[in-house]
Amino acid sequence: MASISSSPRTVEEIFKDYSARRGGIIRALTCDVDEFYRLCDPEKENLCLYGHSNETWEVSLPAEEVPPELPEPALGINFARDGMTRTDWLSLISVHSDCWLLSVAFYLGARLNRNERKRLFSLINDLPTVFEVVTERKPVKDKATADSGSRSRVNKKRSSDGQTKSNPKLADESYEEEDDEHSETLCGSCGGNYDADEFWIGCDICEQWFHGKCVKITPAKAENIKQYKCPSCTKRNRQ
Repeated sequence: MASISSSPRTVEEIFKDYSARRGGIIRALTCDVDEFYRLCDPEKENLCLYGHSNETWEVSLPAEEVPPELPEPALGINFARDGMTRTDWLSLISVHSDCWLLSVAFYLGARLNRNERKRLFSLINDLPTVFEVVTERKPVKDKATADSGSRSRVNKKRSSDGQTKSNPKLADESYEEEDDEHSETLCGSCGGNYDADEFWIGCDICEQWFHGKCVKITPAKAENIKQYKCPSCTKRNRQ
């Protein structure tokens, strides 16, 4: 049964916990797959596959207490063992395991703020999923990775009035998305929502985005900035 002796609090601690649990599950479904298969006897009661924070795995009954200490993984994985091909069965369990790992990570990260949650998901998303590892599928390279040239942190577009505008591109985000998909981006200064018609600039240190007007940076001035540091990061560097 999954348990935590001391609950991870920071993004780094939660990601470390996620990586360890993921490693344990991957081991169960690859290196230790014969033992895992044997333990998932359909004649037994509802069984779950747990990944532990010490990189081990366990096939066990679900937690008895309600609610459990952590979200529970898929219940009864053993029942379908002999009703599917081994490959399909392992693939199905790997998908459910990915869902469980995410649910545990964001359960532990319930107290994180918006930017911290984005950073946590970015770290998680940089790793292949359990499903990709088990099925030996190679993650599809995104457009930004495939580009040979370096990309500016300020993605420039022209508005209908001909003015150069800058749209925020999250540093941990490698997909070229449309402007409306950035609607949840918040200004690190005023907390206002992203607006495609306003100039934005991203800090290369803390990776937060800001209205240009909030940090007194114009599009013309941004053209000559090789590495932008927001006021908070500039102040920290001076201390």
